[in-house]
Amino acid sequence: MKNAWDVGDFNECIAAYGAQWGDELASCVYLTRLVGRESALALHGGGNTSVKSMLKDFLGEANEAIYVKASGCDMAQIEPQNFVALDRAYMARFGALASFTDQQMADQFAFHQLRVTSARPSIEALLHALVPAKYVLHTHAEAVLALTNRIDARATLLAALGDEVSVVDYARAGADLSKAISRKLAASAGKALVLMGHGLVTWGETAQEAYAATVAIVSAAENYLDAHKKALWVDQSVASVDSARERFARIAPVLRGALTPASGDADRPHRRMILKLVTSPEILDVLAWEGGEALLNTPPLTPDYLIRTKALPLWMASADFDDLGVFAAQVGAELAAYEKAYSEYIESNRQRATSEFEPVDPLPRVVLIPGIGAVACGPTAADAQIVADITVQAIAVKTRIAQSGGDYLGLSDDHLFEMEYHLLQQAKLDAPQNTGVAVVTGGAGAIGHGICDKLLSEGWHVALSDLQGPNLENTVAAFEQSYPGRILAVAMDVTDPASVAAGYASIIMAWGGVDLVVANAGIAAVAPLTELSIDTFRKLERVNIEGTLLTIAEAGRLFKVQNTGGDIVLISTKNVFAPGAKFGAYSATKAASHQLARIASLELADIDVRVNMVAPDAVFAHGKTKSGLWAEVGPDRMKARGLDEKGLQDYYQSRNLLKTQVTAEHVGRAVMYFATRQTPTTGATIPVDGGLPDATPR
Repeated sequence: MKNAWDVGDFNECIAAYGAQWGDELASCVYLTRLVGRESALALHGGGNTSVKSMLKDFLGEANEAIYVKASGCDMAQIEPQNFVALDRAYMARFGALASFTDQQMADQFAFHQLRVTSARPSIEALLHALVPAKYVLHTHAEAVLALTNRIDARATLLAALGDEVSVVDYARAGADLSKAISRKLAASAGKALVLMGHGLVTWGETAQEAYAATVAIVSAAENYLDAHKKALWVDQSVASVDSARERFARIAPVLRGALTPASGDADRPHRRMILKLVTSPEILDVLAWEGGEALLNTPPLTPDYLIRTKALPLWMASADFDDLGVFAAQVGAELAAYEKAYSEYIESNRQRATSEFEPVDPLPRVVLIPGIGAVACGPTAADAQIVADITVQAIAVKTRIAQSGGDYLGLSDDHLFEMEYHLLQQAKLDAPQNTGVAVVTGGAGAIGHGICDKLLSEGWHVALSDLQGPNLENTVAAFEQSYPGRILAVAMDVTDPASVAAGYASIIMAWGGVDLVVANAGIAAVAPLTELSIDTFRKLERVNIEGTLLTIAEAGRLFKVQNTGGDIVLISTKNVFAPGAKFGAYSATKAASHQLARIASLELADIDVRVNMVAPDAVFAHGKTKSGLWAEVGPDRMKARGLDEKGLQDYYQSRNLLKTQVTAEHVGRAVMYFATRQTPTTGATIPVDGGLPDATPR
């Protein structure tokens, strides 16, 4: 393992934080970031660090403190305020106690914080207090896990690392592990601790010394594994990555539907899941290997990952990728068996729970499919990515164990349950938002921009669709700044069936499926009927009518395969009910698209897809995004009324009953009303026009 310590970066960290927080905590910040940015050492909040220092209180008196990384905090992005300051002397007294519970330990953490914060200290905070060195570093080093998670672990550790590293038998994280470490340190400290099932603990009087100790031990482990590596297969997989991705695109909606538990309430959507495919030649090879299932259909590398991945993945030994009906039946049978086994696991271990608990849904978070790869799922894209990263690491480490002649050994069911439903572990998880995946056509325009803005602010994942070009790219880039990971650029021409199908396919590849379709793409033209060219009319007809048809039809096919219901919202117009002079092509084609949506509400109701319409009056802009429609229509309307741009906007505001300006945000709120299923409604229209008496029926 390369030693990545950089004196320049270290000094920059000291300069940035030392004056306010002290050089020692600033050093620990650098150490933590350095480790957190190396996935072979730590993933997504796994692992923790600490430093023993002094902290002045309100009266200016110095107190002995231990700064411990906050629970669940991402080490790679940590800030000084993400460390919890505990009373060091009080924490050290735990080492003399023969017995205490996790709850008692957590209570004392809360009582003896030296700085007020809403963050919780790491579950391993006491571990750090009991190790006497100034800096303590706990990692889940992949190479070390490849030595510990095997049947012959002790002999392998001795051969690889020698006897200067002390081995601590597996104990449950928290109070039990802290007590085990206390006993081991009292007997023999060694140069580091290898925690069976939990990784590596190193220390030093400086941050650099603690880091160097980790690098040295991990390097020794890697050298041992490389020296004992042997080939398990030659060109094992018959699937290429390209064919794996094609298969996933075909079956993902079926799989997503099966992995999405029903809400039990027709007016509330299913609890949607996001799917993330991870595949590579190496993953396809080990999945195709005859020993792949025995190796990979096993518990996670460390109990810290249980809250993300469940105790076991779902292994699909055989799957029909060509016939979706057969595949759906296969998935159903596999999931039924998995759910039954998970329920039995819960019941057989229920008495081990340390407090009252509500079992999570009995569905897997990882599905291993030979010929495709690993499919990770979670309530958000960020959650699914965490599961994906953990899965990639698990496959790599387990494969490395097999290649070095070992047999993988995971935790037993009782230990798995104790950690999966551990109070302090479950507290790391945020309550998932029940949103989903939305696609908005014409998303780079003013109304589309406002709809996307509203959906993103409410937690949705949004596929913003528009024609390829800078307008699409710049709009998505701006959203990515505020909503990283939840916005996707989809270049799509709604008049082209192949482009529409490809657009939906790209969303499926990114997130597994779609839950809400907002058909917003539309164009306008100004001309009296006597001067309206047939080419202009046909241009509007292609976008406004055919584009709506293709968007809704593709959505309907996808929703049927996905089998979790869905919603379609057409952005109609007040012109359907109150057409305007010189606006014949727009009014007629939008009326046709409106009628298509009403027909879709009749045809798709039996698969629980609701189709509704939102009919706004003039929306001129959303923020800096100007309306393309009004760029086309506005000059004629201004000329006809002798108004400038501001005067035209004032005119439209004054003509409605409420004397209000209609905005893209208002349109977004109307879309949200339907998307959240506030009432059992389909085939309906919400006017967003401030009240226009001639735009009836209302």
